[in-house]
Amino acid sequence: MAEEKKTGGKKHITGARIAKEIRQYKKDALLSPMYTTLCVVLEILIPYLTASIIDKGIAVGDMEHVAKIGSLMAVMAILAMFCGIRAGIHSARASTGLAANLRESMFGRIQDYSFSNIDRFSTAGLVTRLTTDVTNIQNAFQMILQICTRAPVTLIVALFMAFSISAKLSTVFLVAIAFLGVMIVILIPKAMRYFRQMFRKYDAVNGVVKENVGAIRVVKAFVREEYEDEKFSGAADDLFKNSISAERIISFSMPIMQLTVYACILVISWFGAKMIVSQTGLTTGELTSLLSYVMNILMSLMMLSMVFVMVTQSAAAAQRIEEVLEEQPDITSPENAVKTVKDGSIDFDHVTFAYQQRSGKPVLSDIDLHIQSGETIGIMGGTGSSKSSLVNLISRLYDVTAGEVRVGGVDVRRYDVESLRDAVSVVLQNNVLFSGTIYDNLRWGDKNATDEQCREACHLACADEFIERFPEKYDTRIERGGTNVSGGQKQRLCIARALLKKPKVLILDDSTSAVDTATDAKIREAMRTHIPGTTKIIIAQRISSIQDADRVLVLDNGRVNAFDTPENLLKTNAIYQEVYNSQVGNGGGDFDEAAMKGGD
Repeated sequence: MAEEKKTGGKKHITGARIAKEIRQYKKDALLSPMYTTLCVVLEILIPYLTASIIDKGIAVGDMEHVAKIGSLMAVMAILAMFCGIRAGIHSARASTGLAANLRESMFGRIQDYSFSNIDRFSTAGLVTRLTTDVTNIQNAFQMILQICTRAPVTLIVALFMAFSISAKLSTVFLVAIAFLGVMIVILIPKAMRYFRQMFRKYDAVNGVVKENVGAIRVVKAFVREEYEDEKFSGAADDLFKNSISAERIISFSMPIMQLTVYACILVISWFGAKMIVSQTGLTTGELTSLLSYVMNILMSLMMLSMVFVMVTQSAAAAQRIEEVLEEQPDITSPENAVKTVKDGSIDFDHVTFAYQQRSGKPVLSDIDLHIQSGETIGIMGGTGSSKSSLVNLISRLYDVTAGEVRVGGVDVRRYDVESLRDAVSVVLQNNVLFSGTIYDNLRWGDKNATDEQCREACHLACADEFIERFPEKYDTRIERGGTNVSGGQKQRLCIARALLKKPKVLILDDSTSAVDTATDAKIREAMRTHIPGTTKIIIAQRISSIQDADRVLVLDNGRVNAFDTPENLLKTNAIYQEVYNSQVGNGGGDFDEAAMKGGD
């Protein structure tokens, strides 16, 4: 795979980054071409020996010569077969090893990405790169190791042997090679354009499938199967049309190759026969060998055309893979990073933040806040007020555009990223559970947590109420995504998981929205009494979830509207008053049901 160069500001694929991923399979990658070369040399010598059998054995009746040369040919055929088998084994090991290393490196790089890096790729696009694109690279690399070695070596050795028999007739091959080279140069750029488009269509198809499967319950609840079928059919049809366009161009290569082969055979047969009849330096055996070399030479060109198809397709895949591998994480730990978070104090010093990959317009403007360690802070605001964006800055999931965020008195950009995020636990509204037992999921918070510590965390999160009703209790298996537990149960398990980290700062981002208000109150009371030194930040739509907070932050369009105690806000802040009156003052809001206890 050719090297990558920058021309006119655009990236061009060269495969240098991908080639580095061969690593421990370099030996196999070298042995495969070596065995292939030996195999080809042995195969090319056999037609030459055939001419000797015809001219020096059969023509003069020397059977001893026939037997001797025939035995030598049999030995060479066996050796060629052995070399071919070894070449196949080593190329398979090298190509599958490269694919495994690529997937491992890409997955590892994705784990290092910040949210801003992930925003540059679609989820479906990353899945396509890890699967379809890597498979294309694997197939192309295997062909490169075998066919890209076999074809040139066959071409060179066969041309040498052909010219040694008849230089005059062999000039036909040079004309054929030049013609085919021009045709390939014409076809490659056109095919490449369509192949790049085709992979984007793959992303679209994968995106539709992922979205549908992930939301299949919603699809069925709203009886939208037909709509989803139409959406998938549209994406699949786009992929089909693009694939047809690409393959239509590629399909020209085979007829052109066949035409060239037949033309060469006709020309050499015609002029070779005339040379034999006129006895001008060509024997019957030599013509037989020459015709064999015609097939060898032109079959090597056919193999190169196959490689052209595969490499053209894989070049687009390689470019997409290199984009993932070369993407540099926006957020990394600095040199001499601080590894200890002293306490849970949080300071926002005139912070402005914008998602650069979106509009670039600030979603948070001039945020100036100071939170003491151990405080319970409520955050409220309408949809789009950037509540989640604010708390994402605390654990440095994004970096500020301007200003400074400090945790424990230290700028978050000075911390070791892992140490900071260990000290700041975030529980999202739609947090995820992974396949495995309840214990397995809880130990994401602390892999060394004892059974007793896990049960204590679940008690604080009120998760023990429903876990104890399961037949297998804490050994109950959770399906991928937590599909076999309710929304409220999932949230409580996620809270328990976060508590096991023993964080300095605990952020609950609307993470009790799926539990009843009685259970919500129990969770808040447990946290207040059992982890008093932990700073607790609660984002909530329910006024009951934050009315006993030490202070409440009211956000409005990414700006601080108010920051005071709930009592003072009820007297002075219009937004807080409106929400309070709609949920409490007029008897609205959530209500408790005894039947919900331990449930959703």
